[in-house]
Amino acid sequence: MSRTEWITATPPTPNGDLHIGHMAGPYLAGDVLRRFRVADGADVRYTTGLDDHQSYVPVRGLKDGGLKGEEIADRYGESIESVWRQAGAEFDAIVRPRRDPEYTAHVQDFFQRLYDQGHIVARTRPLPYCTGCERWLYEAYLKGDCPHCGSGSNGNACEPCGRPNDCADLTDPECTACGAPAELRDCERLYFPLAPFGEQLDAFWQRVDMPPHLRALCERMRAEGLPEIAVSHPSEWGVPVTVPGFTDQRVYVWFEMAPGYLMEWQKCATGEPAPAPVQFFGFDNGYFHALLFPAAFLADASGPDSPQGPAGAPLPSAFVVNEFYRLEGLKFSTSRRHAIWAHEELARTPADVLRHHVLSDRPNGRQTSFTPADLERSRARLAEHWDGWLRRLFTAVAEDCAGTAPAEEPQGPAWERLHARLTRTVDELREAYSAAGFDARRAVALLDETVSLAVDFGHVHSHERDRPEGAAPHRRALAAQLAVASALAAWAAPVLPHGADRLAGLLGVPAGRRIDAAALRGPAAGTPLAVPAEGVFSG
Repeated sequence: MSRTEWITATPPTPNGDLHIGHMAGPYLAGDVLRRFRVADGADVRYTTGLDDHQSYVPVRGLKDGGLKGEEIADRYGESIESVWRQAGAEFDAIVRPRRDPEYTAHVQDFFQRLYDQGHIVARTRPLPYCTGCERWLYEAYLKGDCPHCGSGSNGNACEPCGRPNDCADLTDPECTACGAPAELRDCERLYFPLAPFGEQLDAFWQRVDMPPHLRALCERMRAEGLPEIAVSHPSEWGVPVTVPGFTDQRVYVWFEMAPGYLMEWQKCATGEPAPAPVQFFGFDNGYFHALLFPAAFLADASGPDSPQGPAGAPLPSAFVVNEFYRLEGLKFSTSRRHAIWAHEELARTPADVLRHHVLSDRPNGRQTSFTPADLERSRARLAEHWDGWLRRLFTAVAEDCAGTAPAEEPQGPAWERLHARLTRTVDELREAYSAAGFDARRAVALLDETVSLAVDFGHVHSHERDRPEGAAPHRRALAAQLAVASALAAWAAPVLPHGADRLAGLLGVPAGRRIDAAALRGPAAGTPLAVPAEGVFSG
């Protein structure tokens, strides 16, 4: 039995629709890797979920006129899944915490095991409280300034610097619902100390593939002393805690996600060794994936009743991390409604055009910024450069080869040089598509370069038809371009799946072929080739 490869994308919070920043982040990038590996013949499982139990869900309900959290989660959960389908992000499993009948019990069993083993402990510490709302404040219910970087932050974690906080250590804490200053009251909660796992985390960080920004965060937190993380909050929203004395509290949603991932890992663990996932997420979620989840898995694996078995914890092999994607200089934000909504953009922009743009502009290692003008330039590039070349090619075949693939094979020094260059290009493309070297920006640039090489080749060799004896060389040049088009139908499929499938259909070649130099072979002689009626990649 072949070993299943597991790719994850961090679950979004259903407190609003997906925006363009989400699409530039984990979801399309993970889909690119999945499609690449499937084309290689791998058994791949690509999973995500919906983060129903985030406190941002009921807080959105409060802001939307008192709607219940369940109404918000269901409304936006359906919208999010619809956008994934429209954009071509194909998941093998989407965990819906409130709909999966096994989910709550699985989380509670995991939490209880760690408590029984002494990894989760009770602590009495200050927690902000709003007297007007009569509510304990944490996560989305609370805002103030981060104790580490000074940026505006909600409770429990700071998006700009990625560091956790303990809520009470925020400067000038206030209630997000009413804006009143919070008062600090002692509250007994359950905590998960990270320090006991410091050496194991060090060893894990040495072997996992992750970017320097995240590595710096991990090492800085380790050097300053790993904190204890509150893993329960007094609340009515989320998975109830089963520990006696704390049954009025709910499991911290980010700690809840660890056993949520574990559920999917167990479904992938059909062979030995069990799969080490490749995880896609934004930097603001980095501490959870690189510290909190691994520590939780290590704690669970150390217990005698762990269901993980001898294969151990599902520690990832690679983290693929994006920075913030900005809009008009500010971070895209669902909660602040500063966004261009993906479903609205997909109603006016073909999925492949949007995929090409956000992947070429992916905030990899640095923040980037979306503008409608830049998106329009991407649309024009696909329409004029990619589709323009294909239209000229198919038209020439119709006029000079009776609408069928020519019998002549590509040959000559120019073709040999083009073939050699494209062979080098596809080697680089495979690296950009791979988990170890994943770089969607580079992949799109290489695809654009492939088309540019074909465009130049086509223009140069169009003059063959003007030679008195140029019919055969002209048809060989068309055959060469058809070979590049055939390769493009395979090579572009992870980024532009809809257009790649259309192109494969026009050429009469199989879709979903392996991304390698062998794809540089045109359709069989005599294959009917109709001029496309609309844009292949821009339509």
